[in-house]
Amino acid sequence: MVLSRLLAGKAGTIRIKSYNINREMAVQKKVIIIAGPTCSGKTSLSLLLAKQLGTEIVSADSRQVYRYLDIGTAKPDKTVLNEVKHHLIDFLELSEVYDASRFESDALRVIHELHTNGKIPIVVGGTGLYLKALVDGIFDIPADEDIRDELFNLLHEKGKEFLYNELKKVDPVSAESMLPQNWKRVMRSLEVFKMTGKPIHEMQKEYHRETEMEFLQFQLEWPRETLYEMIDTRVDTMMEQGLEEEVRSLAEKGFTPAVNALNTVGYKEIFAYISGSISKEEAIRLIKRNTRHYAKRQLTWFRKDARYSKIYLEGTEDFSEIAQKIIKEVN
Repeated sequence: MVLSRLLAGKAGTIRIKSYNINREMAVQKKVIIIAGPTCSGKTSLSLLLAKQLGTEIVSADSRQVYRYLDIGTAKPDKTVLNEVKHHLIDFLELSEVYDASRFESDALRVIHELHTNGKIPIVVGGTGLYLKALVDGIFDIPADEDIRDELFNLLHEKGKEFLYNELKKVDPVSAESMLPQNWKRVMRSLEVFKMTGKPIHEMQKEYHRETEMEFLQFQLEWPRETLYEMIDTRVDTMMEQGLEEEVRSLAEKGFTPAVNALNTVGYKEIFAYISGSISKEEAIRLIKRNTRHYAKRQLTWFRKDARYSKIYLEGTEDFSEIAQKIIKEVN
């Protein structure tokens, strides 16, 4: 039996972020966002919604944009992609750089096309920064080449941890939302501070993109133990599906974890295994542990944004009832 509760606010109904626009415009410019931690069932729910609404899905996943990363990113398979059209999946080479600013631009372009065709876009993903960039816009200023050169020199001389610790000194709030290996984000945050004297998170708060869109934001949330069990099961399934073979194929193509897209959970551990640094059993254990840690960070991110209507789940991934409730809110 599905035990699910869509709770938001004192009234007990789904709360939707609202803009001061007329009803006709709101119908035309709605965007559904399905967010949540890894392995929470976002894909299953979004497919139900897309089929019933006759629309398409925009992926907000920072790794599914890359070619060759299929099993380790839980990328929708060809059967799913043939059932419902997906955007911003499987279109970049591993050597290319992709960030929240570029995602904002790409996603807005696709959303505009879908609205023009009378469809309500469904944006699905767990990359919180990408979703925030879409909803609020992302602060961006031109790079200062002198400062960037200085930071690159520090990176090469003293390493990622040094840059990260420098950011913690001047902007601990931003540092808390990233890891040392995300050195490009760390470097950008340091660059903005050196250019403006302000933390980048404060600059982002001051920036707001005007929009006529109405974002209906939903976040899936499971009891922690249940989510962790599902994560462990997914990792075992990925290994059965051939995650090791996928990584060996990448290695044969000349790729290493030094490529930013591969310095991520699932890939870096298997690379360590095939290089002989750790055993296969240890690699699997680390993938499960690191995925749980990643899911915890995702939940922390989404919980800080009160605009998300929480969808609390227990016991099953049958989302039919929830999909119907969301559709009622859309209409």
